[in-house]
Amino acid sequence: MSQTYSVPVLFVPDLVVLPGMVVPIPLDDAAQATVDAARASESGKLLIAPRLDDRYPTYGVIASIVQIGRMPGGQSAAVVKGETRAHIGSGAPGNGAALWVEITEVDEPEITDEVKTLAADYKKLVLAMLQRREAWQIIDAVNKMTDPSDLADTAGYSSWLADAQKRQLLETPDIAKRLTLLIDWTGEHLAETEVSDKIADDVRSGMEKQQKEFLLRQQLNAIRKELGEDEPDGADDYRARVEAADLPDRVREAALREVGKLERASDQSPETGWIRTWLDTVLDLPWNVTTTDSTDIKGAREILDADHHGLDDVKDRIVEYLAVRARRAERGLQVVGGRGSGAVMVLAGPPGVGKTSLGESVARALGRKFVRVALGGVRDEAEIRGHRRTYVGALPGRIVRAIGEAGSMNPVVLLDEIDKVGSDYRGDPAAALLEVLDPAQNHTFRDHYLDLDLDLSDVLFLATANVVENIPSALLDRMELVTIDGYTEDDKVAIARDFLLPRQDERAALTPDEVTVSEDALREIAANYTREPGVRQFERLLAKLLRKAATNLESGTAQAPVAIGVDDLKEYLGRPRFTPESAERTAVPGVATGLAVTGMGGDVLFIEATGTDGEPGLKLTGQLGDVMKESAQIALSYVCAHADQFGVDLAALQKAIHVHVPAGAVPKDGPSAGVTMVTALVSMATGRKVRADVGMTGEVTLNGRVLPIGGVKQKLLAAQRNGLKTVFIPQRNEPDLDDVPAEVLDALDVRPMVDVADIIAQALEPATGVATAAA
Repeated sequence: MSQTYSVPVLFVPDLVVLPGMVVPIPLDDAAQATVDAARASESGKLLIAPRLDDRYPTYGVIASIVQIGRMPGGQSAAVVKGETRAHIGSGAPGNGAALWVEITEVDEPEITDEVKTLAADYKKLVLAMLQRREAWQIIDAVNKMTDPSDLADTAGYSSWLADAQKRQLLETPDIAKRLTLLIDWTGEHLAETEVSDKIADDVRSGMEKQQKEFLLRQQLNAIRKELGEDEPDGADDYRARVEAADLPDRVREAALREVGKLERASDQSPETGWIRTWLDTVLDLPWNVTTTDSTDIKGAREILDADHHGLDDVKDRIVEYLAVRARRAERGLQVVGGRGSGAVMVLAGPPGVGKTSLGESVARALGRKFVRVALGGVRDEAEIRGHRRTYVGALPGRIVRAIGEAGSMNPVVLLDEIDKVGSDYRGDPAAALLEVLDPAQNHTFRDHYLDLDLDLSDVLFLATANVVENIPSALLDRMELVTIDGYTEDDKVAIARDFLLPRQDERAALTPDEVTVSEDALREIAANYTREPGVRQFERLLAKLLRKAATNLESGTAQAPVAIGVDDLKEYLGRPRFTPESAERTAVPGVATGLAVTGMGGDVLFIEATGTDGEPGLKLTGQLGDVMKESAQIALSYVCAHADQFGVDLAALQKAIHVHVPAGAVPKDGPSAGVTMVTALVSMATGRKVRADVGMTGEVTLNGRVLPIGGVKQKLLAAQRNGLKTVFIPQRNEPDLDDVPAEVLDALDVRPMVDVADIIAQALEPATGVATAAA
């Protein structure tokens, strides 16, 4: 009959006590109070229950106090023995500071044949587990146990059971269910233990086998050494592979030396892995494989013209390269790439003008393989020259990997974004490229990983860059500079018509019969929707236009054929993003329009000047570099020195002069803003506005001489794009006009100038009435 009574309760964390277990419990204040209350009670018992975070426990174990003493560390402890399961009820009053609860003892169910069978099965599993652990004393104790409930509760001592599993056993009064759970859990753990032991045995036997093989191999090597034999003994016969490969003599000798080291080394040595990887790399390189260059000069030019509009300088250079190779071949002269023609070109220009894609066209025109090597952001010299093969994870450099990827010794290798190569503590990749790109040295290029001379003289190297000034001078000296400054409006329209529209039609699954874009619409996009030297943004807008047209056709809101004209662009692309702003910006005195070159091509640069009452001096804003700051100082000094010549009242210049170059978030520097600053200062001081259709570029000296600058073609293209009509350039830059497209020169009145005073006389609007200095 179940008994119900009150006992003090002790909640213990990280410990589950089952009936029959004898465990020590450290005594803190709460535990001491519970033990004292139990000893003072009539029964002398207490309830031990697990402390749960998520709920109140429903079962515990009625325990008796066996002994009070101290732990090895000196802490007070009580040794208790679990006796019977009990169901926890509500709280109850009691003596002392302990918590009292009302409990009901759980009666043990009747032992059935099923329970006896389950107990026998569980005992076998427990004995098997204990035998694996060689716990012989515990085995004897388990063998003597006959009560199934006591046998099941011994699981409280099992280290392979988690606390959650032990709590489940505590809360399962039914013996059959407890034994079933234990059989499942113990069987799973025994299977895992057997697998783990098998793996450990396999590892141990494998290590013993390796040690045995090492000793035998050392004995075999000693025997061969005595017999004077040096034959391979491995499954991978690298010697046969090297002898069968088509290798140059010097490479074969080096490879055979490494094969000898491999044969003498043991399999356990880390050097064997390095040697095998090195041999695989050497054997995979196309040492004597080359492709035959096309000698059809006319056909090559047709391929280049079909792939790219304009870029005549680059196309002419490639055709010249082919012509020289063809003539050398006809005369039986040695035909080599670098030493024969010096063809290491760098294509410099703003983004979107077709530099990278030109490399593929060159390879197709020559009949060569094409490989692109991206150098943007590369800072490790080992990326070019390779790693020493003693390093973990060593690899050849990008040049060697490009040769292997191409499968021939004479591919076209495009070194993309060579101006964005960096340097840090790992070395300078640009310095490593010096040998690669020098026609006089690259026939003996040595990669650190291969440690062999690699002949790169027959490789056609092309490089691309946005900003030539960012290329180290020593590296630029080894390359032939071909500048691609950008496209005119007519060029963009022709490129869109012949190249971009067909490509975007294909991507949008359209045909020319379904959607047409008029020439005027293309010209409007080039003029007022994009302001770029290339055509990348132009192509994005065409893609957007065709996507919307495809959507209209698919949804039924439009019927084929769809003709898109100038009036339809606002519906498809929105309002124009760019409108001429020179007239608005120069509508007040003190603002002049200059021309500049950035990494994105040419652009206009408005320079503003004003004077205010205050301490005389010059204030500069707009994130100007040192060169532009000096140009502003020179400009002010020049205007002050020639005030009478320009009709300037010196009082207008003896103020707080402020020169600002808008777009202050963009750093600006360069030696071509001097004349623009002089013009802005004179306009501010005289009150005469600068003509809205005038742009200018050039550096100025203290005596007013206009000095030459760079990027004339890019600046004139920018002037045309921004609607300027007259451009002043230094007279010494007049020969550069030969590179400017004829349609640009027809659209602009380009005036070479020697003296900045002449620029001021022509750039400022005539004075109306009495000229007044700007306040």
